[in-house]
Amino acid sequence: MAHGASDLAIVEHRRRPAFLMLYVFALFVCLMWWIVDPAIALPAFLLASAVHFGLEDAPASRSFERIARGISLVATPATLHAASLTRILDLAGVRESGAPAMVSILAVAGGVAAVCLVIIGAARHDRRLLVGTTALLILPPLVGFSVGFLVLHAVPQTKERRDRLRCVTTIAYLRATGPILVLAVLLVGIMGGVLLRWDPSGVRSLFAGVAALAMPHLLVTPYFDRVARRSGLMGLPRAHRDVMRAHVLE
Repeated sequence: MAHGASDLAIVEHRRRPAFLMLYVFALFVCLMWWIVDPAIALPAFLLASAVHFGLEDAPASRSFERIARGISLVATPATLHAASLTRILDLAGVRESGAPAMVSILAVAGGVAAVCLVIIGAARHDRRLLVGTTALLILPPLVGFSVGFLVLHAVPQTKERRDRLRCVTTIAYLRATGPILVLAVLLVGIMGGVLLRWDPSGVRSLFAGVAALAMPHLLVTPYFDRVARRSGLMGLPRAHRDVMRAHVLE
């Protein structure tokens, strides 16, 4: 959650009310969708996540690598652990009749994507790509995704956000985003607690809580981020932004 905790910080001050309204709206729509029909909400979440990972983790790479990165993070855990992932998806709310077919598709796509990324990583001597992809492939699904997500996405994106916000150290970044990060953790806990009424296993609650926080980050933040980048004001203190805007108007 660390890099997503800075979503508000990268938005221009005057656009923050609109950003927050859309963010909260997307969060609750996703949560309600997950409660009503998780069998559709989960594939939609995985698809949105794959697009997000592909665009953010390899922005300057060829389309081929971006597609492979996006697919691998969400699908490679199924390649060697189809039975385990089928049970997890069943607990997450995917219909028992649909889970095996979904896992089979993920397993094949994830395996092909993993092979492609291992070849790319070996050719570039990219240790991060090799370690992350190997974790996705070998470790149990939830553990493998967590490690792969951290290595391939969360840590690099947190460093990028830290630099864009001009935080000298990661500790400084965490201090700057601490209140939002704590609020996000509390929200996940609250949403998980509410959903435990329908899901004693906790798996569905975990997926729903994470997805509800992630979808606004995947859908709302990119638009406001592009606007901030075009303005050239993202990441500057408000006083500096006002000075720069005044110069532009002159």
